[in-house]
Amino acid sequence: MPEQEQDQGQKQGVLKGIILLIPGILLCGVVTVISLGIQAAEERVFDHPYIEALVVAILLGMAVRTAWEPSERWRSGIAFSAKQLLEVAVMLLGASISFAAILASGWLLIGAIAATVVIMLAVSYGLARLLGLKTKLAILIACGNSICGNSAIAAVAPVIEADGDDIVSSISFTAILGVLMVLGLPLLIPLLKLTATQYGILAGLTVYAVPQVLAATVPAGIVSTQIGTLVKLVRVLMLGPIVVALSLLVARRRKANTEASTAEKGPAKEGAAKTASISPFKLVPWFIIGFLVLAALRSFQLVPDIAIAPVTKTAAILTVVSMAALGLGVDVRVLSTVGGRVTAAVTLSLMLLLGLSIGLVHFFK
Repeated sequence: MPEQEQDQGQKQGVLKGIILLIPGILLCGVVTVISLGIQAAEERVFDHPYIEALVVAILLGMAVRTAWEPSERWRSGIAFSAKQLLEVAVMLLGASISFAAILASGWLLIGAIAATVVIMLAVSYGLARLLGLKTKLAILIACGNSICGNSAIAAVAPVIEADGDDIVSSISFTAILGVLMVLGLPLLIPLLKLTATQYGILAGLTVYAVPQVLAATVPAGIVSTQIGTLVKLVRVLMLGPIVVALSLLVARRRKANTEASTAEKGPAKEGAAKTASISPFKLVPWFIIGFLVLAALRSFQLVPDIAIAPVTKTAAILTVVSMAALGLGVDVRVLSTVGGRVTAAVTLSLMLLLGLSIGLVHFFK
């Protein structure tokens, strides 16, 4: 009987916890629906969204948070949406990755894209730190600038355990410059006398999001669109190795801090810490393992093609829900304290990426 009562109590506790999450999740869902509607309206008017639903959700969430501070009733669901739902979204993205697609692009182009991403990661991070930004915010800016903008920031954030203010800061300023790139990049075609192939590579290397690449290349013709999309997709695929590497670095640093703390408490506990086994699931977060498993299944064609679109769409919607939650938890006053430095870091990084990419495209005529 005591065991049955204990089981029943645990079930009631779980049910109560789920019920507490519902108001906050519904609030994030309402913001998400409005954001997706705004993106759909953009697509009808402009054919491509210049401001993605992900960014709109952050802005709407911040607007709501400025006018009204959610009470305790809403906070648990908002926090769940910002963290757990984002982790699920990152895992589901693995189903859209095919390692075979990378190899089909050609080793020379793959090497050029990979080198560009790695160089810009280091440069962007260094610039952000020189400007006095915190380590986690610098990492988010570097990944967003070097890989795929908002999607990279959203994927990396849970791995490095970044707080909501850092995520919103990096996404907000990156999104603004992303739109400016889409509008201004076609001007370089006549100025630099770029061929369709060169412009496609340039757009794929510098524009943040895949829809934005389409918006930037469609006016230049089908060849630029195809090449730009291909380069962009290969660049996006760099996100997987980067996220795994960051998760290992974070786990290593956490282990080092734990060992240092244990050593201060006494030699006996220090020895116990060194002999303790470490699970792979503690080294790499569960959602990253799920990401890699889904990517491997897709690469071996074990994920049906008919399932790819729904899974990818689900991941995109969950990401927008998470961004809405982040916006609802952000105090606008915090952004004002780092706005100038974040803008400078993102702008300088983007200009350096553009310069590096212009130099690179001259090898691909």
